[in-house]
Amino acid sequence: MDVTPIKTRRDYRRALKEIEGLMDAKRRTPEGDRLDVLVALVEAWEAKHYDLPDPIEAIKYRAERPRAP
Repeated sequence: MDVTPIKTRRDYRRALKEIEGLMDAKRRTPEGDRLDVLVALVEAWEAKHYDLPDPIEAIKYRAERPRAP
């Protein structure tokens, strides 16, 4: 498995595109393992570069907002 760190936004977009193609990969296969590694790399990159809200707080915030008609 040839996987490299995500260092740039271009690397990030490339990893997302590859993840999209691997979404149907079976667990415990080379493709499934590659998907797991790429997802971990993307999550680490996003945590470093984006100010992502806590999932529970995001749900609470959305639930408190009025719905559009």
